[in-house]
Amino acid sequence: MKLVYNVEDKPKFGQLIVFAIQQLLAIMAATLVVPVIVGNGMSPAAALFGAGIGTLVYVLFTKAKSPVFLGSSFAFLGSMAAAFAGGVSMALGYIGLIIGAVFAGLVYVVIAIIVKIAGVNWINRLMPAVVIGPTVAIIGLSLAGNAVGDLVTGNVLNADQVQLASPLICFVCGLVTLFTVILASSYGKKTAKLIPFIIGIIAGYAVASIFTVIGNICGIDALKVIDFSPFAKLVENGVSVKTFVSVPDFTFLTALKGTGELNGTYIGTIAVAYIPVAFVVFAEHIADHKNISSIIESDLLENPGLSRTLLGDGVGSMVGAFFGGCPNTTYGESIGCVAITGNASVATIIAAAIGAIIISFLSPFVAVVNSIPSCVMGGVCMTLYGFIAVSGLRMFKNIDLDQNKNLFVVSVILISGIGGLTLTFGKVTITPVAVALILGIITNLLLKNIKE
Repeated sequence: MKLVYNVEDKPKFGQLIVFAIQQLLAIMAATLVVPVIVGNGMSPAAALFGAGIGTLVYVLFTKAKSPVFLGSSFAFLGSMAAAFAGGVSMALGYIGLIIGAVFAGLVYVVIAIIVKIAGVNWINRLMPAVVIGPTVAIIGLSLAGNAVGDLVTGNVLNADQVQLASPLICFVCGLVTLFTVILASSYGKKTAKLIPFIIGIIAGYAVASIFTVIGNICGIDALKVIDFSPFAKLVENGVSVKTFVSVPDFTFLTALKGTGELNGTYIGTIAVAYIPVAFVVFAEHIADHKNISSIIESDLLENPGLSRTLLGDGVGSMVGAFFGGCPNTTYGESIGCVAITGNASVATIIAAAIGAIIISFLSPFVAVVNSIPSCVMGGVCMTLYGFIAVSGLRMFKNIDLDQNKNLFVVSVILISGIGGLTLTFGKVTITPVAVALILGIITNLLLKNIKE
């Protein structure tokens, strides 16, 4: 595809700030929700800080050649929950989060060393385009249900935690966001084409605000889409520096209180919970980097090299979890943002990472992000996830689908991935994307020597 800004390009300062905010909006919702799902007092602001600093580590290891933001990984949700299982104290659980991220990161480090010695040709032979193409498509398609679910979801809940807004009203807000993004990206001038998500979110949020205000005035619950309570809490606390600037509850601060409880059995439990998942996420790491490589038309597995992307992802994940508790991973939302806007500037990624670190200390900005209704983000994600899927489909252009062996490989990957096939072994769950990739590799190995 034609890029407006290449990897090494540096937009003007004003543009850079706007582009960085757009990247943040693309990844922030998912990054903030992981600690909320895990619970146990984990801080979303700390997770955002961890994502920002983890991304800077990744950029450093990849020599500023890979335009991808790292965010909280959903693949480790079960592993993180295991850190608090069995009546474990919160302090010990926080130690477990850090130790687990170290275990996962070390898996990447070991694989990186192997790749450095053996090269990447074996990766290309194991995962040719016929395997990677449909797998990348699955990354987008497997998220389709999330986008569609969000499209009809508002943020205002009743006492029973059931949303008040009508799904139809939420759908309208989501469609306004979706079509605004599409129109801005397609018909907008240069600047509008580069920030379609910001324009779309503003439009969707404005419509949702109008519905919500009318609903509050007229007492119509079905129109109440946005939860404005985060702002109300800020006002209640009064205007002061402490209200607007607060230090996140960093994971390592709580973890220090539980060092006396640490024992070998617990460390072993954490190792079993994290290490197998790291191998699963490795497969997704390959697919993500093949995808972004196709977008920027430069093979990142060769330059800066898979060993460096793995080290950046692994060490960035360790550092991120030290502060925020969540292991990080390359984000499909970030890749989709690059694909749609044509902005592959690593300077934008760096600015977004620094922005994430700064914003984690600013309560009002976190409140603004938390108030964006799911339906608005659903409209944005319809395009983000769709572009990820299309990026994978673009890889099909060099695949001969008249050959049965290729048809079988693609069929197995698409059906198992779209069908949501997962495998669970104890506390370890292999995601649909990883299962699809593994089955695709096996099918390809079985059929690769057949001549048609």
